[in-house]
Amino acid sequence: MSKKTLGFRLRASSFLFFSVSSFLSFAQVTSAIDSTSIKIGEQITYLIQVETDTTSLVVFPEGQTFSPLEMIESYKVDTLKNNDRYNLIKKYGLTQFDSGAYTIPRQKVIIGSKTFFTDSLKVEVNNIVVDTTKQGLYDIKPIIEVNKSGSNWWKYVLLTLLIISVVGFLIYWFIWRKKPLTEEEQIALLPPYDRAKLALKKLDESHYLEHENLKDYYSDLTFIIRKYLDERVYDRALESTTDELISRLILLKEGNQVDISKEDIKNLESILKRADLVKFAKSAPDVELAKLDRNTIDIEIDHVKEALPEPTEEEKLLDIKYKAEQERKKQRKKVIITVAIGVFLLLATFVGFGVKYGFSYVKDTITGHESKELLEGNWVTSAYGFPPVTISTPKVLKRTDLPIPEEMKAQVSMTSFMYGTLLDVFSVGITTSTYQNMGENKIDLEKSSERSIKSMEAMGAKDIVVLRDKFVTPNGAEGLKTSGTLKVPSLTSKEFKEANYVLLQFTSDNVLQQIIVTSPKDDTYADQMVERILNSVELKEAEE
Repeated sequence: MSKKTLGFRLRASSFLFFSVSSFLSFAQVTSAIDSTSIKIGEQITYLIQVETDTTSLVVFPEGQTFSPLEMIESYKVDTLKNNDRYNLIKKYGLTQFDSGAYTIPRQKVIIGSKTFFTDSLKVEVNNIVVDTTKQGLYDIKPIIEVNKSGSNWWKYVLLTLLIISVVGFLIYWFIWRKKPLTEEEQIALLPPYDRAKLALKKLDESHYLEHENLKDYYSDLTFIIRKYLDERVYDRALESTTDELISRLILLKEGNQVDISKEDIKNLESILKRADLVKFAKSAPDVELAKLDRNTIDIEIDHVKEALPEPTEEEKLLDIKYKAEQERKKQRKKVIITVAIGVFLLLATFVGFGVKYGFSYVKDTITGHESKELLEGNWVTSAYGFPPVTISTPKVLKRTDLPIPEEMKAQVSMTSFMYGTLLDVFSVGITTSTYQNMGENKIDLEKSSERSIKSMEAMGAKDIVVLRDKFVTPNGAEGLKTSGTLKVPSLTSKEFKEANYVLLQFTSDNVLQQIIVTSPKDDTYADQMVERILNSVELKEAEE
């Protein structure tokens, strides 16, 4: 921690103390205790005796006004009558559970319309000395398992994993799974020669000739030979006319590109022209002739295969590369589809949650937001100080020892609990100050508020906007609320950060209780935290 940060933290811890100066005056009344030295937890009896006439109303102190000692019992008033006067005796049972020297503050007693104060009394609380040689020793008790309250986080994790599993399975099943090939796909993977032979076999299994459907029969037959020639000899064989195809075959033969005989070309020409006449219903050949043409085509496919030169090593390599490239394209297509589905699902999820909860909330959940994490964390409800201040906070407030000037230690006692500092922007602080020998003076909350503002300015805050209003806790305690905006110096740069602050102050007799909350400006999560903190504040009433 840097010296600058340490200095700011010390000033942040002490500003609540210096914002409340003492209001001290002196008065004398009689009081007594039955012992000035007790052991920890032992009770002493504090006695107040009042002698007055029978017409005066007497009000004795009630509640925890004996701090730092704790009142454990308030006895009934004993009344003794002496002619036209009363002798009233009020007793209190007090104790303390920490060793040390303590001062019981002066107590206020109202008689009629006048106020009187008892003397302050000193009490020594001693530790209890234990003789370990006579103390029985026992084994350490075993650890007892405590059943913690259940949490539903595992349900959300399970649901998330289930959704991811379902989406992953669907992507695998429809995209990445190696599906069994259909019959058409298996045929498509065969070499052209094998496909042509298989097509002729399927033509034999058809019932065209049985029904004398020569048109469809010749159409399929010529398609088989044209397809084979298109893939192996001339790549425009399917779309060429019979004359164009025959002319091309003659040209390829004369160019020594295909070693096919003239007889083979003549046979092909004869069958193709007969098929043209059948398709245009200009001829109806005999069924036996159709069978003979089928066998001729079968033979010509063999002759064409024999006439074609064997592929070179370079052609084979190109074919392998082509197949590999096709496989890579398929894989790339699968990756693109998978990524597209993933992006779509993410966007759909973001939009869905954004519509329901708000886009800023969803964004902050994904990227992380300090105020949001505090707001949605495990809050702590606890009582701090004495008289206790009950409050709910995102984190436990840690006790802080505030520096008290030596000359004021006998006149004021103070407890302080804090989370963060003014420079952390978000902070919560509670300070309880108990004053002694105040006399008839009372704590002025507005003046105390002004001193708090000056203390914040001394810490480096500037442009402080001050608004004051009455504040009432849920259990009916009334106090002063000072709120507004300010600018605080940044620990990491020379710039100033804008923040909001709320200062609550309550007083009862000689006790001043202060709660200060600072938060980032324009932060909806911080605003919700502040509202939740303020709504949780409860003060224990002075009279019980």
